[in-house]
Amino acid sequence: MLRKSLLAAAIATMAVSAPAHAHRAWLLPSITVLSDLTQMVTVDAGASTDPFVSDHAPMNVDGIQVWAPDGSMGKIENVGKGRYRTTFDVAIDKPGTWRIGMASSSVMGSFKVNGEDWMVGGRRRGPGGPGAGGAGAGGPGAGANAAGRPMGATPPAGGEGPGEGGPRRMIDPSHMVASVDDIPAGATDLNLTQMDNRNEFFVTAGEPTDTLFKPTGKGLEMVPITPPTDLVANEPGKFRFLVDGKPAPDLKVTVIPGGQRYREADHAQELTTDRDGVLTVAWPVAGFYWVNASLADDKPSVAKASKRRMSYTVTLEVVAP
Repeated sequence: MLRKSLLAAAIATMAVSAPAHAHRAWLLPSITVLSDLTQMVTVDAGASTDPFVSDHAPMNVDGIQVWAPDGSMGKIENVGKGRYRTTFDVAIDKPGTWRIGMASSSVMGSFKVNGEDWMVGGRRRGPGGPGAGGAGAGGPGAGANAAGRPMGATPPAGGEGPGEGGPRRMIDPSHMVASVDDIPAGATDLNLTQMDNRNEFFVTAGEPTDTLFKPTGKGLEMVPITPPTDLVANEPGKFRFLVDGKPAPDLKVTVIPGGQRYREADHAQELTTDRDGVLTVAWPVAGFYWVNASLADDKPSVAKASKRRMSYTVTLEVVAP
């Protein structure tokens, strides 16, 4: 009996301490370079352990935005949601380089009211069913994932409590608020993290343009040095990463090609930007690549938050020489 009790205790400890399994959010366009203005680009969107493999969950694409080369806004069409992926089309009807993707900024974390645990940024349960409660719950424009959380955000441990890597805590559904503005007056023990996430790709029709590459100066961004239309497998590509408009030196960047299941080697790379924030990538094979960088600091722009986590993801197409 003692042995069984020790085994049960060990299993329970592992269940509490094991980190949540990470899944990568991805956008996979059918093509990124077009010769004319009569075509549509079809996009698959999902989340899985291996990028571009539809085996886990579809992406919520309510927050997808389409920027045309002249700065006007396009739209997505023919949205369809399947078991493992979402699909949509974008009509490319203007010459130049388009930017397609989602950007979200939200706050997640915990606080106390009269000694009781509360949470901000979770999925509220109330009128409208699970996930109701605005952008923080994955509403239109939130850039939320299939689980209804901001894309790239760490899911709360256990599905309900604040996701800071500590013990799993169950939070009363009535003690959840959608945004910082909903935190009750007199709240204490605020432990809030600002989550800034971007996931995008570029499509060019005819001659490329660079009008959409101007950084906003907010959060983690990437500015191509090598134009996305010029990425070739036998030539290195260069990209500058910025944080709040300034170079991001020593930034860790993950680069993973698609089609991993068909290769003996996975060709995944863990790279680092130089002192000027420049990343140089040697492409081992042609195809689509999932490129992701994440960074945490203590410089949030939200007054009540004390930390910030940023994630930037881009899908790039590299052609054969």
